[in-house]
Amino acid sequence: MTETFGPLSPALILILSGLLLPLLRGPLRNALFLFAPVAALVLVWALPLEPGLAIDWLGLHLVPLASDNMSRIFGTAFGIAAIAGALYGVSQPSVTEKAAALVYAGAAQGIAFAGDLVTLFVFWEILAIGSTLVIWSNGNTRAGLRYALIHVLGGVLFFAGISAEISASGSVAMHAMRADTIGRWLMLSGILVNAGALPLSAWVADAYPKASWSGAVFLSAFTTKAAVLVLIRLFPGEPALLWIGLAMAIYGLIYALLENDIRKLLSYSIVGQVGFMVVAVGIGSPLALAAAALHALAHILYKSLLMMAAGSILRSTGETRLTELGGLFRVMPFTAVAMLVGGFSLAAMPLTAGFISKSAIFAALAEDQARFYWFALMAISTGSVLYIALKLPWFALFGQRRSDVAVEPTGSMKAAMGGLCALIVALGCFPAWLESLAPEIVGVPILTVDHILFQWLMLIAASCIFIGLFALLRPSVGSTLDVDWLWRELPRQVIPFSNGIRDRFRKPADRGLSQAKQGIALFSQAFQSRLRMAGNWRTGEVAAWATALLAIYVLIAAL
Repeated sequence: MTETFGPLSPALILILSGLLLPLLRGPLRNALFLFAPVAALVLVWALPLEPGLAIDWLGLHLVPLASDNMSRIFGTAFGIAAIAGALYGVSQPSVTEKAAALVYAGAAQGIAFAGDLVTLFVFWEILAIGSTLVIWSNGNTRAGLRYALIHVLGGVLFFAGISAEISASGSVAMHAMRADTIGRWLMLSGILVNAGALPLSAWVADAYPKASWSGAVFLSAFTTKAAVLVLIRLFPGEPALLWIGLAMAIYGLIYALLENDIRKLLSYSIVGQVGFMVVAVGIGSPLALAAAALHALAHILYKSLLMMAAGSILRSTGETRLTELGGLFRVMPFTAVAMLVGGFSLAAMPLTAGFISKSAIFAALAEDQARFYWFALMAISTGSVLYIALKLPWFALFGQRRSDVAVEPTGSMKAAMGGLCALIVALGCFPAWLESLAPEIVGVPILTVDHILFQWLMLIAASCIFIGLFALLRPSVGSTLDVDWLWRELPRQVIPFSNGIRDRFRKPADRGLSQAKQGIALFSQAFQSRLRMAGNWRTGEVAAWATALLAIYVLIAAL
């Protein structure tokens, strides 16, 4: 084995810190929890843009650490999310959650800097383990088990596809490909499971709201965006991703409009916004891929902020249902402002990070002359204004107050939300830093008068629709029926039905089984008796048995 060691991987810093965290106590534990993400982000920018570590092992050329512009974009996004999540959740008493969150963030960094398929899969599985533990740490064993089963399915598909690809090519290198073989389709399917693609999208809204007020922040940042990065690496320009991404965007919009629970609404929104990224990856041009990466970065920022605001409401009121909330702007103004900033960024309002990244996506669609997808995503983007910039603020932050605030957000929680608010607005007002990360978007018309006016007209149009359909958009008590009904509720209905059928036929079946057992016992006794007295067998019976055995032997030989 030959080795060439380069700089230290950001993934190792976070994973080792997560494993060490339970051994520490008090301030030292919190210090490590806060310091590890900062050190990892520093390493992201300290790494040279070239492979830093290569290993020849068992005939495989492994590259566990490879840095380029794309890995730097996602590494930066994951690093900021980990820092903000740690600052927000430093007062979280669960040591398990904190340790799992660091391992989870480290696995995302490992995926960002993986240079071969084997390394990618190793971190892919660590990602699944870390995220499952984040959910389990809040005591939701069943939700964590469902989440784990979905990701075991995705991991099996991904591993089968990687194995087939390595067997066919003899190489573990990561390169752009088309889904033109069974192995590559399996690989693509495994990635799409983690991305939250249909028909298994329901796992996002099922699992993320079951995490704690702080755990959901980490969950919203890593899994689906890591899948987007792998799609950029392996399947840029794959035509199937256009329809898959569009379906995800439509699905996320519809269910977010219907949802009553804030954290489930935001989880459905994750699927919809990842759908925008998947469509951009399906376009596959340099501008489209850069736009997908920047939208992943912006999405991590504003969705983390929205999950923080929702977590603050949950921690303060013990409630996240819109039908039980209202008037929070007067009693939780800081949290309310954070929710508004995050919502406006998701809705791509001017002077926010989401405005920059979505503008780049639409510019890429226009450049590729993908008119259908441009109009479809523009309509969906307008629809997202309804649930995130109008419905959610109106029913949660304004109107009649229906809940009491028991606990105010801590200083660290406010610091995390305030930092993300400032960053989102700064990137929206001064996009030069994003342009330095992704030079492909230089020249895209973003902060122009006509473009800004167009976005404000979208907001006005959405406001008119909200007023006209106010009665339909009003949240209602209950839960939305999703595809996960097939594996969550259907078995509960089938089991009683099958028990009734079983009870109806149990007595006749038991009686027939008893008679069959008696007959077998009598035959066995008679057969054993005749074996002991083989000399008394009749010649004709012996000849018949011999003929039958000979016929069976001849038949087997002929086959």
